[in-house]
Amino acid sequence: MSDMTSLPVTAADRLRLARLFGDLAVSAGALAMDVLSRAHIATQIKSDTSPVTEADERVEAHLLEALGRELPDLPVVAEEQAARGATPAHGDAFLLIDPIDGTREFLARSTEFTINIALVANAAPIVGAVSAPAQGRVWFAGAESFMADAAPGGALPAPQDWRRLQTRNAPARGLTALVSKSHLDAETIAFMGRLPIADRMSVGSSLKFCAIAEGVADVYPRFGPTMEWDTAAGDAILRAAGGVVLDPAGAPLLYNKAQARYRNGAFVAWGDPASAAIS
Repeated sequence: MSDMTSLPVTAADRLRLARLFGDLAVSAGALAMDVLSRAHIATQIKSDTSPVTEADERVEAHLLEALGRELPDLPVVAEEQAARGATPAHGDAFLLIDPIDGTREFLARSTEFTINIALVANAAPIVGAVSAPAQGRVWFAGAESFMADAAPGGALPAPQDWRRLQTRNAPARGLTALVSKSHLDAETIAFMGRLPIADRMSVGSSLKFCAIAEGVADVYPRFGPTMEWDTAAGDAILRAAGGVVLDPAGAPLLYNKAQARYRNGAFVAWGDPASAAIS
């Protein structure tokens, strides 16, 4: 699998990459937990007014080194490097890193922050891993989607300890909607008002995609701005579990938007594609 630039990638290749990403995301969790254990977390404010911590920088550096060693032919777009204006030229296939997704949750010492790694090919996320170090869990996907318990700093467990993920059909009693802890806006509230919502939960970071992939929630609308590294890993996991992530026109959310500096538009993540069609 030395030449990952010749696509499409086989299901076996995608599984090997999913395992690699899962391993790397779990191992990097120790760096995040080390910073989280300190009484004071050093923080700076970026030009877009979002916070960045030592954990963001350390995890990103660790993942860049590891991915450069393991997959030297694949360019990597990483959040903190991009914030400094450093993004590599790349073609249809490239990697995305979000070293700490949910930095505000991290600073609040919530367990709802994640480490995200994804492979994008032909404008779609086809492999992804999301690690929640403070929860000791990891989700990862190629052609299929899995979840496992994994202590930060350890390794991905053996396949017999994986749980395959599958989204659920829309419940007759109504949908469970997920909203961002930090970014709930009027448009999201209005959208949910048009759906048969039975329950609403506030969840941080890319854990929202993972919850839908697990079949414990049904819909996640997001109308405020996000970046491709925020969504790609969770999107890959959800798609492989049977869900969809759609733009307002009903088309799959597209990636490789380099001219837009990798900024996403509005999207809605659905567990049951039939619900998306009805909406």
